[in-house]
Amino acid sequence: MGLKTYIVEDNATIRDNLMATLEELAGIDAVGTAETENEGKAWLLQAGHAWDLAIVDLFLKQGSGLGVLEACRNRQPHQKVIVLSNYATVDIRKRCAQLGVDAVFDKSNEIDALIEYCIAQSGSISAGHALK
Repeated sequence: MGLKTYIVEDNATIRDNLMATLEELAGIDAVGTAETENEGKAWLLQAGHAWDLAIVDLFLKQGSGLGVLEACRNRQPHQKVIVLSNYATVDIRKRCAQLGVDAVFDKSNEIDALIEYCIAQSGSISAGHALK
């Protein structure tokens, strides 16, 4: 079983390609997607939805990824939230760190690092299941 991953991304092409790439190369299990801040917050905060990783874009059809990040501040310790954005500037990275984000990746040149991060998280989740 892969890393249960929820993706908040409003561009369907990017979202579909990201899911396919991460499922193939990093072994994630995509459990859902959202295109807006409200959809993302509602799903991630709903009791009963099991997820290990949320990948959030900052610019959405409605609202902002920053609102999604804020909503996830009180997540479980094993749940990781990362940002994947074309606007991974120093200021954005700083703001994301203030919101408790685990990592920030630039869409244009850090996809390999994102894949490596997902593989590492999959390994730690698998190890955690093996200990139980």
